[in-house]
Amino acid sequence: MGAPRVRKAPEERRSEILEEAARIALDEGLERITLREVAERLGVRPGLIGHYFPVIGDLVNAAFALAVSRERDRLFVPSGSPVERLAGFVRRVESAEARSLGRLWLNARHLARFAPGLAAAIAQQERLDEERLTALIEAGVVAGDFRAEHPAAACVRIWMAVDGLGAYANSPAVFEAGAYSAYDGFVGDVCAWTLGLEPGGLEAAVVG
Repeated sequence: MGAPRVRKAPEERRSEILEEAARIALDEGLERITLREVAERLGVRPGLIGHYFPVIGDLVNAAFALAVSRERDRLFVPSGSPVERLAGFVRRVESAEARSLGRLWLNARHLARFAPGLAAAIAQQERLDEERLTALIEAGVVAGDFRAEHPAAACVRIWMAVDGLGAYANSPAVFEAGAYSAYDGFVGDVCAWTLGLEPGGLEAAVVG
């Protein structure tokens, strides 16, 4: 006799499904999120997944949003000076750990061309990212740490740098130590240029 099936509360089961789908999104890509794949990983029937997510696209969109939202909380720490918080942001986006997220964004933007629901999910997550970074820039301006006449515009430039670096997430050779030094510190350089930081000021905070 096999192990008895565990009956879970609906919200617990739905959360479990979404968590697994988010893991698949980061590890293998959004295309790999299927009823069968999620069901096999959880040891349940595909019909159970379909019960909670009758439209597979809804699960894909929610999994993308969950993965991106969690990374946002790692990018923006609540404590420290604006310079220290920006340094933490740069440290994270330039880290090896962030490349899986870069791949996910590339993957999502490619698929969104023919998936309006995913395009809407991307737009929502981009707005949330921009709000968080703009608030950080505004705090730095008030503190006298940053110079930015238009914080929202500065925010966009920095995210363009992040996306530019992320575009190479599927090119491992770019990130080999010492192989292409021009790629090193790119996001930090753009932050310093955009926010009028003193040369080396942000770099020292990032290293520290």
